[in-house]
Amino acid sequence: MKTVEHTTTVAAPPRTVYGIIADTGRWPVHFEPTVHVEQLEQRLEQGSGTERFRIWAVAGKEVKSWTSRRELDLEGLRITFRQEVSQPPVAAMAGAWILRPQPDGGTALALQHSYRAVGDDPGDLAWIDEVTDRNSRTELANIAALAEAAAEREELTLSFEDTVLVDGDADDVHAFIRHAQDWPERLPHVSRMVLREDDPGVQIMEMDTVTADGSRHTTSSVRVCLDGTPRRIVYKQTVLPPLLTAHTGVWTVAAAADGVAVTSGHTVVIRPEAVTKVLGDGATIADAREFAHTALSGNSRITLEHAKAFAEGRRTGTPRSRA
Repeated sequence: MKTVEHTTTVAAPPRTVYGIIADTGRWPVHFEPTVHVEQLEQRLEQGSGTERFRIWAVAGKEVKSWTSRRELDLEGLRITFRQEVSQPPVAAMAGAWILRPQPDGGTALALQHSYRAVGDDPGDLAWIDEVTDRNSRTELANIAALAEAAAEREELTLSFEDTVLVDGDADDVHAFIRHAQDWPERLPHVSRMVLREDDPGVQIMEMDTVTADGSRHTTSSVRVCLDGTPRRIVYKQTVLPPLLTAHTGVWTVAAAADGVAVTSGHTVVIRPEAVTKVLGDGATIADAREFAHTALSGNSRITLEHAKAFAEGRRTGTPRSRA
């Protein structure tokens, strides 16, 4: 096993830093490589205990997934982790987050990794070295920025959702959302879509959308299709509009008393330095929150209504689309 360590100092108390690392549910918003974290087991009490989860993350130009187990020790300011199921070329991966209080009230933060490549292949080991180094540096920098501006971050973060009820079949609704390659023919605000699914259930997509004023925006996303109950498609934008530093979302298709409930949920983080550039002089964070909410909710409502029309049309034998 090869062992490496990356370190940084954070101008924030250790427990603030610990809380950011411990909260896996917010990793997709906090950390650029992380697409989604799915909790499998969790036994935590007052910040300590064990948990097991599956994570999807961007590694270079690929999306990798693995299952990890963590032991959290709030009093000892230490979180250890071990991949139970790694994905080639990684044969094994383990490590620890170690936090040390500093005299000035800040935190010395270390991230340790121990790993080996499948078959101890030198080329694969070099690839793991590169990805681990890049992601570790990014994660440490992000944690420092998050902890040092925790209050401001809350003001910049916004979550919301929209739901429609469909008198149709859940399979048809789910198919409409999952088969995004058909959106340019089905949705008026989508002009171009490039989608590939190299691994079943993991989609990489590039999409052009057109706003009401006719301007065109290109975004890229990774989507993970989860076939549990309810069925979900979670996603993270990897190429963002200028106003945002993060955007994650989820499509949920669930049984309801009167048919099928379809929900589109979003979490976004505003880029403060872009507010006046995008919205004009005098614009505020509140204006940016409202703008993002209106724009994203508007697109979601369009998609939800077209999914509703598609599924209800299939039920009556008269499928509808914008074409």
